[in-house]
Amino acid sequence: MKGFFQALEEQRWDDHRYYHHSRINQALHLVSAISFLVAYVLVFFDPAVSALIGWLVAMTTRQAGHFFFEPKGYDEVNHATHEYKEEIKVGYNLRRKTVLLIIWAASPLVLLVDPALFGLVTPASTPAEFIRHVAKIWLFLGLAGLVFRTVQLFIIKDVQTGLVWATKILTDPFHDIKLYHKAPLALMRGERIEEPKEQHG
Repeated sequence: MKGFFQALEEQRWDDHRYYHHSRINQALHLVSAISFLVAYVLVFFDPAVSALIGWLVAMTTRQAGHFFFEPKGYDEVNHATHEYKEEIKVGYNLRRKTVLLIIWAASPLVLLVDPALFGLVTPASTPAEFIRHVAKIWLFLGLAGLVFRTVQLFIIKDVQTGLVWATKILTDPFHDIKLYHKAPLALMRGERIEEPKEQHG
């Protein structure tokens, strides 16, 4: 287990130092993390609402930070190009995220083709029912995305790497709050990029 937690810390550190320089990105991750925690609680009471919060609030704020605010030039702090970081990214890099987000945006079209979703749901008779059906698709998509990349890492890396990554993803909201709770204050002070820190041991 010691090796597992060491690998988890390494993945977390690499994710932070390579992909979270922007204070705006960090602040958006804070919003995302809080939203995900709300979704985590709601999934036990209303999975559809949980999925709507998870995708429409938590995921959009999180990915907006990466796509629009995170620097993509040469990383002087880590001596790495954006291309290198994308190549070694354990989880979903920007290219894989783009594919996932396209599938997410297009998934409601399935209900237009087959309102019964292959017999899994009763066709919606109101807009609210349609939205709840979409939310169920998104909930499945979120779980499928997690399982797919985990199994893919089992194959291309090893089982521990996949399990560590899945654990990291599921616990990211807690860790992000710990890391980025001061980001809004830093932004108010005019700090747009986090000052470099010494490399994690």
